[in-house]
Amino acid sequence: MIRIAIQSKGRLHDDSMALLAEADVKLSESKRTLISDSTSFPLQALYMRDDDIPETVASGVADIGIVGENEYLERGFDAEVVERLGFSKCRLSLAVPKEAMYNGHQWFDGRTIATSYPNILRRFLKENNIHAEVQVINGSVEISPAIGLADAIFDIVSSGSTLVSNNLREVETVIRSEAILIGNKNMSDEKREILKELLFRFKAVRSAEDRKYVLMNVPRTKLDDIIGILPGIKSPTVMPLADKDWCSVHTVLEEKRFWEIIGQLKAAGAQGILVLPIEKMIL
Repeated sequence: MIRIAIQSKGRLHDDSMALLAEADVKLSESKRTLISDSTSFPLQALYMRDDDIPETVASGVADIGIVGENEYLERGFDAEVVERLGFSKCRLSLAVPKEAMYNGHQWFDGRTIATSYPNILRRFLKENNIHAEVQVINGSVEISPAIGLADAIFDIVSSGSTLVSNNLREVETVIRSEAILIGNKNMSDEKREILKELLFRFKAVRSAEDRKYVLMNVPRTKLDDIIGILPGIKSPTVMPLADKDWCSVHTVLEEKRFWEIIGQLKAAGAQGILVLPIEKMIL
């Protein structure tokens, strides 16, 4: 059995649980549950604060953990990054009051910056030869300039709406973060085999994201033109129909290019185009 640490609540928790469910790792949930065993996979989940996950994995209390990259970098514990998961994206940025005459990094010299991520901030200041005071605050960092506690802030930014509502503007993005899967460096071979299977399932789920399965009827005289348009994974599937002058073409399209390509297919003669969601995809 392998043990995974997961954030106990919040967006990262929801996204992590959704990924596990899609990978058929079934876990029971309740607000009072701190630990649960999967009924469909050799895995046990620990639910905890996100900032405790890096240490929990590094120490071996958990074998793996899903955590924001920002927390992993801030805590600095010796765990390996196993996989980047692509969800719960955000950035850690510096923000100043809207009315500030910001003119680059030198603006921060001699000023005070409030943050919940002092280690990442100090590294950035040192790398850029900025001499500023770091004021460590846990929570509600964005109000610091308004109450005179700091001149600027360094905090997580997603949509930027919180900055706007507090009369701040983002001026420097220091790191871009997403959910990552981290692992204990001393896992046994047996646990690494279980992890390998889990990663295989994760890849199958993620490969299906933002892709559509497309079927269409194509005149045989237009088949080469249609195949030339399709950016399929390897090669589209072509099947005969009852009418010998027509065939059925099956392929997978990325959603971001879907409408562009569908228009080209229709113009080239494709008819009866059927679009289906993909649940899993094994590459």
